[in-house]
Amino acid sequence: IMENEHIYTTNVTWKEGRLGVLSSEGLPSFDVATPPDFVKGVPNTWSPEHLFVASAGICLMTTFLAIADNSKLEFESFECSAIGKIEKVDGIVMMSEIELNPVVKISDSNKEERTLRIIEKSEQHCLISNSMKSKITLNSKVVIISYQ
Repeated sequence: IMENEHIYTTNVTWKEGRLGVLSSEGLPSFDVATPPDFVKGVPNTWSPEHLFVASAGICLMTTFLAIADNSKLEFESFECSAIGKIEKVDGIVMMSEIELNPVVKISDSNKEERTLRIIEKSEQHCLISNSMKSKITLNSKVVIISYQ
């Protein structure tokens, strides 16, 4: 798949309190902070926890888009909620599990099983979730939409 290494560089700069700015060359910067469930956490701001969970969902989507394209699968939409659970495991606080809930809408009911297989294959090939210690749970749903 990849012949050489790819490098991704980000930078975080502290602003005040528990708030900073995340940046990467050529991308929009945005505020990041400790989430409100922790001491002095900041509400309504992206946290490392949000971004960690989101990266698993985003990677599932981008991998699905690539595999669906290569497989010539026609679909109407892709959506995925991702839910991360933080708990203490063996004395260490960690993101123990991420539940991915992809919903793919298709118009051909004969493609339901194939679509489910492509979603599963996408999760197996997702480089982000393959890089995580968290348990990944996949709850796929295929919705058949008709245009009568």
